[in-house]
Amino acid sequence: MPIYPVPGRRRFMARAAALAALGAAAPVLALPPSCMKLDGRPWIPDDAFLAELPRIMQAFAVPGVGIAVVEEGAVVWSRGFGLANATTGTPVDARTVFENASLSKPLFAYLVMQLADQGLIDMDQPLARYRRPDYLADHPWLDLISARDVLRHSTGLPDWRTSPMTEKLAPMVKPGTAINYSGEAFFWLQLAVETITGQSLDECMQAHVFGPANMRDSSFSWNADLAARSVHGHRAHDRADAEAPRQVLREQWGAAQQVAERLGKPLSAWMYADAERALPEVLALAPPGLVAWPGDIMANAAASLRTTVQDYATFLTLMMARSQRASWEITEATRQAMLTPQITEPGRWTEKGLGWNMEQTRDGPVFYHSGSNSGIFKNFAIGDAQRRRGIVVLTNGGSGAFVHQRVVRAATGYDLLSRDL
Repeated sequence: MPIYPVPGRRRFMARAAALAALGAAAPVLALPPSCMKLDGRPWIPDDAFLAELPRIMQAFAVPGVGIAVVEEGAVVWSRGFGLANATTGTPVDARTVFENASLSKPLFAYLVMQLADQGLIDMDQPLARYRRPDYLADHPWLDLISARDVLRHSTGLPDWRTSPMTEKLAPMVKPGTAINYSGEAFFWLQLAVETITGQSLDECMQAHVFGPANMRDSSFSWNADLAARSVHGHRAHDRADAEAPRQVLREQWGAAQQVAERLGKPLSAWMYADAERALPEVLALAPPGLVAWPGDIMANAAASLRTTVQDYATFLTLMMARSQRASWEITEATRQAMLTPQITEPGRWTEKGLGWNMEQTRDGPVFYHSGSNSGIFKNFAIGDAQRRRGIVVLTNGGSGAFVHQRVVRAATGYDLLSRDL
């Protein structure tokens, strides 16, 4: 169970190393009194729970877990458990990169809100004015969809089309009237951002968020280094399949990487037109049924983010309340807008902000998001912006939700009604 070093915490790390040499569990970082919240403790899981965590992971067949905690608006603690790949025995360590799945969406939403602050996108103008992909259907409701609808999941669009090469994209219900979780909507907004900035998604994220925030181990794309450091996904504990699960994004990227190398243009720089041109060649290289359309072989704002657990916790710090913000960050008013309910439906226990879900607790509102890719990656992040605290749990198992729910409950004391979306 390696401890991830946190910059500026030398005394803590020295003490942890000394205890580790004696075979003791790594201690919780000693925090100043200001970090002790209303319940008298930070959101760092206690030693008793951490000692129990490997047994929980084994019960649900989750080989690897990364956990990081934010207190007082800073990443103060992180730790890895188990294996990044159960077949090879590669351990989770400080450089392990997780597949974040839908935890991609809040980070992309942050970029969009930066562009809104700069006057480059109007949150309430029709998205089709910025970009109208040729796979859109001929439907009048499409002209009602705005960037705000995308980020609050009120576009009426489906999550993903079953046959994207032959099926046109159209709303199922009138935009702005109901919550319909949609990855397709985020991808369309991604294409609009391409048009606005003239950059690929990953280039834009590196320039505007990852670089300034010092998130050095984050990418929406793929390369040899990410391939070597990324976790492999593992089946849910109740699946009896004999064969190893398909590593969908890894295999799609692997086929596309061969074409990218031949073309001399890295995948991180690919935009939709590049993926369109490369698609026939990638289809010839990829196993049947793995790649269906250009969106399968390029960065995807809805699902392809990879980070270390520390990097994602760093992103959580950007959502915390504080008196001053750096010039590259979103404004305070925009931060508050992201965490303000944008649309509600009767009977729902959660609400939609811009890029985040929200739920009321006994201490006030928290923001959160989950992630699930290919049935083999399950992740969760939650924050309390006013108390400036948060926790992120990344896993590489199909039953990872059973693990991250227990971690969050043990750390926060909240038995959240929220589950997946």
